[in-house]
Amino acid sequence: MALKAGIVGLPNVGKSTLFNAITKKNILAANYPFATIDPNVGVVTVPDTRLEFLQDLYLPERMIPTTYEFTDIAGLVKGASKGEGLGNKFLSHIRETDAIVEVVRCFDNSDVIHVEGSTDPIRDIEIIDLELIFSDMEIAEARLNKIAKKAETTKEKDVVNEYNAIKKCVDSLNNNIPLRRVDFTEEELLILKNFNFITLKPIIYVANVSEDDVVVGHNEYSDKVKEYAEKENSQTVIMSCQMESELAELNDDDKKVFLQDMGITNSGLDKLIYATYELLGLKTFFTVGKDEVRAWTFKNGMKAPECAGIIHTDFQRGFIKAEVTSFEDLRNLGSETKVKEAGKLRLEGKDYLMQDGDIVLFRFNV
Repeated sequence: MALKAGIVGLPNVGKSTLFNAITKKNILAANYPFATIDPNVGVVTVPDTRLEFLQDLYLPERMIPTTYEFTDIAGLVKGASKGEGLGNKFLSHIRETDAIVEVVRCFDNSDVIHVEGSTDPIRDIEIIDLELIFSDMEIAEARLNKIAKKAETTKEKDVVNEYNAIKKCVDSLNNNIPLRRVDFTEEELLILKNFNFITLKPIIYVANVSEDDVVVGHNEYSDKVKEYAEKENSQTVIMSCQMESELAELNDDDKKVFLQDMGITNSGLDKLIYATYELLGLKTFFTVGKDEVRAWTFKNGMKAPECAGIIHTDFQRGFIKAEVTSFEDLRNLGSETKVKEAGKLRLEGKDYLMQDGDIVLFRFNV
């Protein structure tokens, strides 16, 4: 599954520095607005210690972890939706993502210019919210005007339902309420899916603090961001983007030593990847063998045939059964043979809901 998160924020809040850490590439991270003009796309591997165990057990020719795509989107400014700064050029890129990662400046540094002149994370969040609201409003109002007359005169249920769902959006956006804070029914969400509203996308706030504050775990600015996020049931990840960029230059062993010396268990980047995964309700299943050990991403609630289709459409079309072992059983028992002897190898059918950590062999016939 190709999944994308868009990294947004005002200029000079640490977006490109974070992106450097994500991709281990040195893209333009200049100390002035609009340094990032075109969206940069980077693929990050999802850390998973289970893969290391499977690699040691099967000694495959190759190991393929699951990946996630991050898009670094040019810095937003006031009036972006009206063409200020880079205007709507980047708003279309945000619309194409599955989730938003908003980097919020939570540090003071006179050497790094703040586009608004001072550090105020809630003001910064509200500036971005407003621009994204304006962008969604343009789409919602255009659609509402197009179907209003038909909705009034027709008895077609689909048209009336769409009108009501869009009207609900317009009313909320007019009150400066992002759509992610609105209670929609499942039917309404299905209707709205076609419009790719930006403010309906799930969001994670990255509170970009100084290295010292990472060790402490927070500061007064990040506390405000966390409080704001909790009101809309969103998550906050506290990290130093600069420190993450430096960590990205180290090998795994040196990275572990560095984090241990600082008294930190996981890097901020790992926390962000886990949080994004959780935000979208993502899970992992594995396929194993001497040729390849591989992790696959699926959405919580998917059944075995759908997950088989992630590997190849033929697997889903001709699905017969899935041979399933849980990772925990394999780790505890130590081998496939012992798993079978213990009766832990299961044959599952079309209605089986896949679980995180399932190790699967799909049986199919086309």
